Amino acid sequence: MRFRDATAEDWPRIWPFLRRTIIEGTTLTWDPNTDEVSARAQWMHEPPGRTIVAVDDDGRVVGTSETHPNKPGPGSHVANAGFLVDPDHGGKGIGRRLAEYTIKQASADGYRAMQFNAVVETNTRAVELWRSLGFTILTTVPEAFHHPEKGYVGLHVMYRRL
Repeated sequence: MRFRDATAEDWPRIWPFLRRTIIEGTTLTWDPNTDEVSARAQWMHEPPGRTIVAVDDDGRVVGTSETHPNKPGPGSHVANAGFLVDPDHGGKGIGRRLAEYTIKQASADGYRAMQFNAVVETNTRAVELWRSLGFTILTTVPEAFHHPEKGYVGLHVMYRRL
């Protein structure tokens, strides 16, 4: 497994599993009707943001992350991030390795902390991963996410210093 900055050529390999995850509607707070052009604009960042891909030994993009300033100006030293592993490659430790790499890269990029504004509380694998990597739940916004099977569930705001 190797990690590198995403290129324009990676987008056609990211979009299918990003689209699948958006449509599934259980982990991302994206509108299920998000089209490809809008998704690309939201995921593929220019500096100071960054998009990373995880590439397996066969050259397949199996995961991706994106970081960007959580807020502009005086809040730009705190990174916000999104993570996604191709569901066909889940459960293999890709998410953890991608997270570790992305956290190191965010620190190298000058961020002092990382904040997730919307971790779906029923996404227990992600919550456990973030906690194991030093993130704490600052608060949970009750019923802030409409899960397709579980109804209204909370969104965690999670944070860690870098």
